[in-house]
Order: sequence, then structure tokens, then C-alpha cells
Amino acid sequence: MSSNVRVARRDFVRTAFGMLAVAPLAAQDLFAQGAPLADRIEFRRLAAANRILAREEVVDAFGHVSIRDPENPKRYIMARSRSPELVEFGDLIRFEQDGRSLDPANRTPYGERMIHGAIYEMRSDVQAVIHNHAYALLPFSITGRTLEPVVHVASVIGSKIPLWDIATTFNETDMLVRTMDQGRDLAAALGPNTCALMRGHGAVVAASTLKEAVIAAIYLKVDAEIQLQAMAIGTPKRLSEGEVERSRATQFSPLALDRAWEYFCARAGVDPI
Repeated sequence: MSSNVRVARRDFVRTAFGMLAVAPLAAQDLFAQGAPLADRIEFRRLAAANRILAREEVVDAFGHVSIRDPENPKRYIMARSRSPELVEFGDLIRFEQDGRSLDPANRTPYGERMIHGAIYEMRSDVQAVIHNHAYALLPFSITGRTLEPVVHVASVIGSKIPLWDIATTFNETDMLVRTMDQGRDLAAALGPNTCALMRGHGAVVAASTLKEAVIAAIYLKVDAEIQLQAMAIGTPKRLSEGEVERSRATQFSPLALDRAWEYFCARAGVDPI
């Protein structure tokens, strides 16, 4: 074998090994910069959740839902800034916990995405977050009258629904949660609970699965509607702590949760994935 051939072969091997060594770093760089989302059932389900929440009038032109990134717990996935009823799989974006977008297309994100990042940061048990402005909730955020679970399907909202007022810490604002400091203050008010109201604004819902978050957000609105109706004719009787605990376990059991999810998917015209 000639010396030239040996040199060529040696250079080829070195180059090949060099490419192999660099490949993982290149992949990491691509991921860090925001590679397109893979087609995963969790992401398709997130797109469907937007449509469900819109169909049930939990959200309208505004509001958003996210999931913790199944590939990196310090990141989360949510849509670009778009009305939930219009959200498709292609609208989904990966975010850092502090709200930095990793979208390769650099599309406009929701301004209040800090709500989601702050809750994920504080609550390792939470895998899905919803922010909405359901109108039936608002009277309970501005009157001092407490929203309580009053019907068994609403046990999923939990026994306590705290109220957060952005003005308490941040004085006069446009009422939107635009910074991580504001998001963390809201997350602290939410505490270990499933739901919290935001004075003159709306609500947040946090749960251990996307399905649970969606069902809780729907029945939070339903519960508020029923409590408002009941208050017009008398004094509502809330569920006891034991009733909330037992009924919540039933509503979030696989049989009941999957049945409700299939129903709400059908109403929204999306596949029951």
C-alpha cells in the first residue's frame, strides 16, 4: 500500500471520528436553539385542549394552556399568541422556564406566559397549567364572596380557591402577568391548590395531567355558574372536605376522566386522543 493511500485513509478516519464527536454537540445546539417539535401524542393533545376550552367557553379570544415539556422538565410547551379556538399543532412552541421562546420561526408568544413558567418552577407536581378569563368566575374575584365547590363534579377544583390581587405587591398595572416576579407571586398565592382566582382578571388552574387541568377548568366555570344561581335564591351549601376528597378521587379515576375527556373532545370536534 502506498504512503499516499495510508495517509488518505488515516485522514478519513480522523475526520469520521471528529464528526461523530461533534454530532451530539451539534444536536444539543439545535435543541437549545429550538428544534421543531416532534409529533408526540402529548403535543397533539395540547392542541386539542385549546379547542376544548374554547368550545366550553372557558377561554375566548384570550387565555392559554400549556404542558411541562416531557423532554425537559425545566421547559414547557404552549401555542404562539393565537386565540385558543384556532390553535393547531403547528402553532406549538417550546419555552424555557423563564419565558424565553425557543421557536425557530420566532413567532409572537403569549404575553402572560410567565404564569406558566412560574408555576412549573414552584410546583414539581404540576404538568399542565391553564389561564382563563371565564366570565362566571369574575364576580367572585371582585366582591369578597368566596367561590367554593358546591356540586360533586366540581370537586375537581379542590376544597380551597385562593384569590390573588396583583396590586397588593405591584401596585397599579395593566393587570397582566408580564414578569417572572409577578408570576412567582401568583404561584405563591396558588400554593398547593388546583385553582386560584385573579382579582378582576380570571383564574389559573394547575394539575398533574393535561386532562385533569382541562376538566378542572371546565368545572370551575360550571361551579361558579351554579353558585351564582344558588345565591339568587338562597345560601348554597358547599361540599365538605371529605366529600371533596372522595368525589375528586372518583372524578379523576381513569374511568370517569377518560369518559369526560372523550365527551369534551367530541363536542369540540377533535379526536379523543
